[in-house]
Amino acid sequence: MKNILILSLALVVNSYCYAQVEPINWEGKKCAVVLTYDDALNVHLDKVIPMLDSYKLKGTFYLIGSSPVLAGRMNEWRAAAKEGHELGNHSLVHPCDGTLPGRGFVTKENDLTRYSVARAINEIRVTNTLLKAIDGKSERTFAYPCGDLTIGDTVFYNLLKNDFVAARGVIPGYPQIKGIDLSNVNAFGQNNSTAAQMIFQVEEAEKAGSLIVFLFHGVGGEHSLNVSLEEHRKLLVYLKKREKDIWVAPMLDVAKYIKKQQGELKIAR
Repeated sequence: MKNILILSLALVVNSYCYAQVEPINWEGKKCAVVLTYDDALNVHLDKVIPMLDSYKLKGTFYLIGSSPVLAGRMNEWRAAAKEGHELGNHSLVHPCDGTLPGRGFVTKENDLTRYSVARAINEIRVTNTLLKAIDGKSERTFAYPCGDLTIGDTVFYNLLKNDFVAARGVIPGYPQIKGIDLSNVNAFGQNNSTAAQMIFQVEEAEKAGSLIVFLFHGVGGEHSLNVSLEEHRKLLVYLKKREKDIWVAPMLDVAKYIKKQQGELKIAR
């Protein structure tokens, strides 16, 4: 009996010690979720932001500097920023590589293959200036239009790393903190996705102890890449119910946290 008590006590102590040294990766939660919305659409202001606000969740909105929805509704974007939503940089005119398959929407004016690196960098920096005039903030994240990283052989973001905390890409993945590339953060693009499919992706991130970034365009319309308002709402309901285990925050906040944690991991080595 005495041996059993000693063994039980040892197991309790070991479990306690393990709990003490186990790394807490995501603000003490099991995974992180970032909700991102591209292209500065009316539906983002009319439907998405009110829906996020109703569940007290914050999103990241990647805005195109030349968008008429940005110019015509600037005060509403400013109000969204004051409420804690992030206004991210999605370039000035959304240039994409027009030589790739399925890029019929790319015009001569916004074909990235016709750009110089200097032009791309200047337009992105101009958009940063515009966004700062709206929200007053100096720290920001970027999202690659169409996920295109290069002009010729040049990865143009390499010349912009001091301008941004991080850049979001379009390739899906479940990276843990130490494996995240802040110059090309993984993201899951959504198109006609159901809430069940999106919740499954969150559950996979939780199992992996990772970050998951959602990439939305239309929510309830206004874009060929679209998710219904109801399916989007169901996802938010799930995230709200799981808020004790899941950290939902704007890209900027999560990227700053990742950067800090990666720095601490380097020091620990």
